[in-house]
Amino acid sequence: MHFRINAQHLITGCITLVTAMMLLACQGNTFNPKWIEDKAPEEYSIRFETTKGPFDVRVYRAWSPQAADRLYQLVKHKYFDYAIFYRVTEDFVAQFGSSNRMLTSQWMSYPVLDEPVLHSNKRGTITFARAGKDNRGSDLFINLSDNTKLDTMEQLGVLGYPPIGEVIHGMDVVDKLYDVYGDDLMQETDRMYSDRNGFMQAYPGLDYIKEAYLVKGE
Repeated sequence: MHFRINAQHLITGCITLVTAMMLLACQGNTFNPKWIEDKAPEEYSIRFETTKGPFDVRVYRAWSPQAADRLYQLVKHKYFDYAIFYRVTEDFVAQFGSSNRMLTSQWMSYPVLDEPVLHSNKRGTITFARAGKDNRGSDLFINLSDNTKLDTMEQLGVLGYPPIGEVIHGMDVVDKLYDVYGDDLMQETDRMYSDRNGFMQAYPGLDYIKEAYLVKGE
């Protein structure tokens, strides 16, 4: 009996450890300020493995150098693994970001400064979202149509949203992302940060990124 009790405790402990490891995996790596020093190649590709399938993005540093560096850093250090597509609006944008409040806050303590728009927000281009001046660096959106108005839109004292790359394979996957909620969840992002599981249960059907990684050899 004594042996069986210890074995049960051992099994319970193992399950707890595995669960904790899974949660840590979902939360991503601990932030290191030295990552901000990573400089991106002039061009690079990213594969996003999503719940709807994979799509590939090609990033061009010349379009928005500081933003291209940041995206390179984020993907290299696994920031977008388990990121949620919380805003998918038909014929407008598919926007996504991490649900890890602490990690996002750490990255955004080093925000990306504003840069001029050098390439238009055409369908398939990918662009950093922002919430004010010099406030890029965490969430991005993919243009689902030609949103050229974003090139010159002035919002919160900043002119235009500079794209940094484009979807080169799998735009059909992006088009399939769950779009029933549209812009509605823009007011619910605090809940996404504080209770990811509850958020996903409250809004079933939301797609997310299983893994994002740099594609070598391109």
